[in-house]
Amino acid sequence: MHKLLLLLPLLASTALGAPLRLATFRADVTPPVGAPLCGGLVKPVAGISEPLLALGVVILSDDKPVVLCAVDWCEIRAGDHVHWREVLAQAAGTTPERVAVQSLHQHNAPLGDSASHKLLAGCPSPPAVLDLDWAQRALQGVATSIKTALQNPQPVTHLATGQAAVEKVASNRRILGDDGKIAKMRLSSTKDATLRDLPEGLIDPMLKTISFWNGEKKLAVLHYYATHPMSYYGDGMVTYDFVGTAREKRTQDDGVPHVYFTGCGGNIAAGKYNDASKEARLRLGENIHAAMVASEQQMKRVPLSKIEWRAVPVVLKANPEFPEERMLKVCENAAAAPSTRISAAFRVGFIRQSAAGVPIQFTSLHLGDDVSLLHLPGETFIEYQLFAQQQRPGAFVATASYGDGAPGYIPLEKSFAEGGYEPTQAFAAPESEKVMRDTIAELLRVK
Repeated sequence: MHKLLLLLPLLASTALGAPLRLATFRADVTPPVGAPLCGGLVKPVAGISEPLLALGVVILSDDKPVVLCAVDWCEIRAGDHVHWREVLAQAAGTTPERVAVQSLHQHNAPLGDSASHKLLAGCPSPPAVLDLDWAQRALQGVATSIKTALQNPQPVTHLATGQAAVEKVASNRRILGDDGKIAKMRLSSTKDATLRDLPEGLIDPMLKTISFWNGEKKLAVLHYYATHPMSYYGDGMVTYDFVGTAREKRTQDDGVPHVYFTGCGGNIAAGKYNDASKEARLRLGENIHAAMVASEQQMKRVPLSKIEWRAVPVVLKANPEFPEERMLKVCENAAAAPSTRISAAFRVGFIRQSAAGVPIQFTSLHLGDDVSLLHLPGETFIEYQLFAQQQRPGAFVATASYGDGAPGYIPLEKSFAEGGYEPTQAFAAPESEKVMRDTIAELLRVK
């Protein structure tokens, strides 16, 4: 068995004998004042701009239920991600392999990594990563919301898809110089007019939308778009930021639950169009909302005749350039910056996950013959999302990234030689690109 890739897909195709049904859930996952944000990398909670939410759907068929959950957290990593899927699976009456939990990756939001918090707690003057007791209560609240939703599932007869270009939001973060190395980084915001004037670079401009229907009644809507979803952060004010604003406005527009998933935004952000002002946050949200409206306006609604779930467990090898022993010394060094110690703890967590052979679940949901929803871990680069679309030409492929955050960034192999920020926070080995592509191809392969 290849250590890097366990291609043992768990397939479950259901031709719908019994009626397909759908339940939607919504739970508050807002941290209390004083709790760490972004895993302790930014100022802790000082106040609440907007409540954070865990939203999703449970799809019921002849087979075990499928759960799709999007959480307004920065990340959920390693053992915490496994635990989330186990708890939600129990609530939905299914197995963890049939649960996809994706964070949206706002930064004024919690980061779920209990192992890193406990590792640092054993070191001198430890920085805090997570409010452990509150995080468990928040998870149980999501489970309760699922159980409540399942008391009243609705029949699903049709599916509709649409897409629209998002204007003036996304831009590529990595700007190459003439020497093939990263010359500039255009992150979530920039006040440098020279950087803002540069082209957008490689992005996926399309926001993709899937909606479920019972006859003429719309039941739920899922949206997918690839960018780092933050305008400004670090002030301690909890926020679901501009993507959450757009999502909640759409929910208010038509009274139907709307769920937003962040795509492969590892090297994508709003830096070209964002100067970190309150006005920019408002404008970015308006642009996302406009694309949501436009994508629904040109939707094509078709009967939903079958569904199929695929899961591939993958073990990514840790980057050998960062041995565990060295990272532990960084964790224990009370003189080091808290952010340096926290990042080292994150890396130790992934090293141990990989060494123990604990797999990361890559999954896909296929609706009918032409619609595929792909769920990936980490901060994956936009190239993986574009590659996924190439696997099913002419079909509708929507990608959600930010599942298990343990690998950190997942760049391309060549990205490590190019330099820049992302490879410094990429915990998996450079050759993981081939594993990623092979797994995506398997999950989207036409049967």
